[in-house]
Amino acid sequence: MSNENKLLGVASSPHVSSPIGTRSLMLDVLIALVPALCAAVYFFGPRALIATIISVVACEIFEIGYRKLLHKTQTSGDLSAAVTGVLLAFVCPVTLPYWMLIIGDFFAIVVVKQLFGGLGKNFINPALGGRAFLMLSYPVAMTTWAVPGKWSGLISAADAVTGATPLSVDFMHSGVLPDASIMDMFVGNVGGCIGEVSAVMLLAGGIYLIARGVIRPNIPVAFIATVAVLTFLFPKGGNGNLEWMLYELLGGGLFLGAFFMATDYVTSPTSPKGEIVFGIGCGLLTVFIRYFGGYPEGVSYAILIMNVCVWFIDQATKPARFGFTKEMKEKAKAAKKAAKEGAAK
Repeated sequence: MSNENKLLGVASSPHVSSPIGTRSLMLDVLIALVPALCAAVYFFGPRALIATIISVVACEIFEIGYRKLLHKTQTSGDLSAAVTGVLLAFVCPVTLPYWMLIIGDFFAIVVVKQLFGGLGKNFINPALGGRAFLMLSYPVAMTTWAVPGKWSGLISAADAVTGATPLSVDFMHSGVLPDASIMDMFVGNVGGCIGEVSAVMLLAGGIYLIARGVIRPNIPVAFIATVAVLTFLFPKGGNGNLEWMLYELLGGGLFLGAFFMATDYVTSPTSPKGEIVFGIGCGLLTVFIRYFGGYPEGVSYAILIMNVCVWFIDQATKPARFGFTKEMKEKAKAAKKAAKEGAAK
């Protein structure tokens, strides 16, 4: 048979392959987090790096161990556990004992992620789930922040010099601006968790993710813009509108949450319209918790609450099917109603 007469071979889908996979996406996230980690090491010392490494190793071990114990396919190579480890370390103070951080890693990987079926099945962000568990279990340790420039010990942080975070009850939570300039807040020269203090480094990482196409700007822009508008319109303590807004934007974990946690593929909406609704909801809840809640920071809990609402947001904002007209939609509804009535009889 000549080459011209060869039959066309037909194979099952997919017919187009892509180099973009879970591992490449997670690698980009890890790269985007490096600037914030460098800032953390600069302000809090090598203990910030060691805590992050310990958290990553613990998450990988827990994921491998769980899946091996249940005879499941190993997924540690996709780097998702490593991202969880870095993010969980980032939302904890550098003074947190390593063993507490490891307990948080166990809760994040085993309880929040693997018990629900692994990557793609969890309904809340694993790192934030781990942080919430640590906040409930060890509230004092989770709200003890090191003073920037006063490095903690590598083995024990018992001798660390501690102070308040700008959003603590003593400062902005009560309407009092902290003893830190806007520039200090921007670069990260303030107390806080390991990876949330440097707004400029987190912004650089977020821009990198957007430029690489890893995330869309819908959620972070809607999230940050909502916080900006509300805090500008309703400043506390008689402070100026613009000044108060800037301190609220640059303080706490807003940039970390907006770019790296609220945009998690699994726990955020799938449609552009849904992403905007999700981001606005996160912003509203963040300001509400900061203003009226008992915790100094509201980003983590705002995202967790909105994670639970994702299914409803997806249902309300899902796009219409191509070629599915209004008349067809009405006929489908009538047929569904008739089927229910027939089943009831």
